[in-house]
Amino acid sequence: MAPGTDEAEELSSGDTDLAEAVALVPEVLANSLGEYVGAWWKRIRSGESGALPILAGLLVIIVVFQIGNSHFLTAGNIVNLLVEAAFFCLLGAAELFALLLGEIDLSVGFIAAVGGTIIAALVAPPYNWPWWACVIVGLGASAVIGALQGTLITRLHLPSFVVTLGGLLFWSGFLIYLFDLDKNSVGGVLTIINPVLYNLVNGNMTPLAGWVTLVVLVGLFALFSISRAARRRSRGLSAPPVSITILTIVVAAVAGAALVVVCNLNRGVLGVALQGVPWVVPFVIAIIVAWSWLLGRTRLGRYIYAIGASPEAARRAGINVAWVRTFAFTLVGLTAGFAGIVYESRLGSISVGFDGGTYVLYAVAAAVIGGASLMGGRGKAIHPLIGGLVLAVVANGLDLLNITTAGQDMATALVLLIAVTIDSVVRRRGTVSR
Repeated sequence: MAPGTDEAEELSSGDTDLAEAVALVPEVLANSLGEYVGAWWKRIRSGESGALPILAGLLVIIVVFQIGNSHFLTAGNIVNLLVEAAFFCLLGAAELFALLLGEIDLSVGFIAAVGGTIIAALVAPPYNWPWWACVIVGLGASAVIGALQGTLITRLHLPSFVVTLGGLLFWSGFLIYLFDLDKNSVGGVLTIINPVLYNLVNGNMTPLAGWVTLVVLVGLFALFSISRAARRRSRGLSAPPVSITILTIVVAAVAGAALVVVCNLNRGVLGVALQGVPWVVPFVIAIIVAWSWLLGRTRLGRYIYAIGASPEAARRAGINVAWVRTFAFTLVGLTAGFAGIVYESRLGSISVGFDGGTYVLYAVAAAVIGGASLMGGRGKAIHPLIGGLVLAVVANGLDLLNITTAGQDMATALVLLIAVTIDSVVRRRGTVSR
């Protein structure tokens, strides 16, 4: 969704067109819980249901799979779901920046592969670089690829579909070239030998560390929520009622506590203890939180939404549209680099057979299923997180029911079509009601 009234009010009085483009979802003006719920319901009826339909659908899917196989909601399988979803969540988050502009990036899968391959090559002999230096170089390479493609799109006014389709082909070939150069690859496979990189997905926090991390995160969230609401009231701006703020904090704390409890259960087999929150969980959450802050609390984020809603209005308001679009594609590449790290950490390797053409489809699906719009100007960083979870739940549940890969692909396609249909119908109803 686009930023609220607080962002629009920060615009100068002369930026009327931009204010209209940015203020797609006005902040709720409410002084009590009843007024807040009423305004919230009005927003849903007007077509701004956000991720609510897909969350309801996800709940139904979980219930169906649990009935079909009681192993679905066991601690071990839930943790597996989180690990499986991490890669798709980050790929979807990368694609989100392009979708917000009303564009698309078909090369995001192979950008992730190129960044991951560079990291895997540099951390191994004969280079033996420190893992953190390898990560910096790999992420830098991914960001540069995104910036290069963004420059071609914005400066030469080329369609993003064509440029990134060319990128898909070029970077898939470049991936093969990288493996040809590296003599340490065995059968076109580079093994992750660094324990820090490997344990990002395969390692776990201690149970105590999980609880400490939760307390710190909930405390920071509570401090931010309360201080932001107080700051808005002091400026005479709209803010949620205190009861809503407290309720939000409580819900976040309960959800986090439930996650930690489940992850801290012993899910080992054959007498080997295995418990704790996988490191990849806070890793993904940190990236989603960072991008949520960038999109919702910075001028750059407001400009991205404004350009996606109306490029011409943004241009007339004095926004450097070309620069913002280029930077957005740079963020696509950077986030894809993070996804590449998660991918190779989970498998313990990365290969020349990386299926970037298929993964980009899952990236788009994760963002759209979660609630982002293909038309631009609408979407939040949390939407790919939700969509990635949906993809993982569907794949995992169908696998437990012994459904073939063909059936899983068809089911995923149906989920995507249903999500897009619901989004289209709700938005159309909202337009008619206004």
